[in-house]
Amino acid sequence: MSAWNDCAEANIMEADILEQSIADYDADILDELLLDRTTRKNIRWCTDNYASLGDGFAPSDEIMPSSITGIHGKVIQPRVSKGAEEQLRRTKGKAEVFTPSWVCNVQNNLVDEAWFKRKDIFNLSTSAGWKTNHKRIVFPEDKTWHDYIKDIRIEVSCGEAPYLVSRYDTVSGEYIPVKHRIGLLDRKLRVAYENTQDESGWLKWAKKAFQSSYGYDLQGDNLLLARENLLYSFVEYMAEYFGHEPELKDMKCIARIVSWNIWQMDGITLTAPYSKQEREAVQIPLFGEEDESEQTVAIPCRIYDWSANRSIQFRSLLKNQGA
Repeated sequence: MSAWNDCAEANIMEADILEQSIADYDADILDELLLDRTTRKNIRWCTDNYASLGDGFAPSDEIMPSSITGIHGKVIQPRVSKGAEEQLRRTKGKAEVFTPSWVCNVQNNLVDEAWFKRKDIFNLSTSAGWKTNHKRIVFPEDKTWHDYIKDIRIEVSCGEAPYLVSRYDTVSGEYIPVKHRIGLLDRKLRVAYENTQDESGWLKWAKKAFQSSYGYDLQGDNLLLARENLLYSFVEYMAEYFGHEPELKDMKCIARIVSWNIWQMDGITLTAPYSKQEREAVQIPLFGEEDESEQTVAIPCRIYDWSANRSIQFRSLLKNQGA
């Protein structure tokens, strides 16, 4: 049995991914999934749900590997695995409401309907479900499958990223087979497989699919779950399409992309939570003492422009679009 399967077999076909499994396979990958690219520190909890666990679990604390492995190996769980009381508390406290998978599919279908200029491309929505179209996807005359994969998709306040990848039903927790998945990234990975000749070709375009799929959330536990779901989706598609796990170098590549594209952000201020940096220049007041609160400012979040091969401030995208 392979190294990945030794460590992560229990996670495949399960909603709850064990961070200990990732650490056992390769600690660097877990470190990557915890990295905040904007602050160059780790993502933070940004929720008081774990404060009772003691030091290191306050909302402003960074999430460290030791906080989610070993005796803390099941601290972070997907919403479907949480008790009803905790789900209600998070809904009241953070307005955390996860959309049923069939609703995600209906809305994703609308996105594709606008892009393709026709309906029912990947599946046909049914009552609280969908019927998958297994025929090869046909593209409009003025667009190509390359265009579809490279077209940017972003999930706002992504939670566990059910609009991007649909590993499991968000309500029941039931595993969704690869061939029936409905996420925006899922669709890109399928298109890549239908239009490439071999594994190396699929890997090339799968990476581009990940590079064009973005999402952000404030709460650190949700963000980590989203990143894990994208990484595990990559593993599961490789197993489905080619019958084996990815190589370590490809796992690390995807983990790096995910750590940039699925980022932690306060959606109101567009900044990294609990981040402060000195202003480059502070005007000296003529009278009285300088207001200390004006000397520091939260750090604007950065994402990566893979086509230009450089990081940029997320807010710059909104300015360019006139938002």
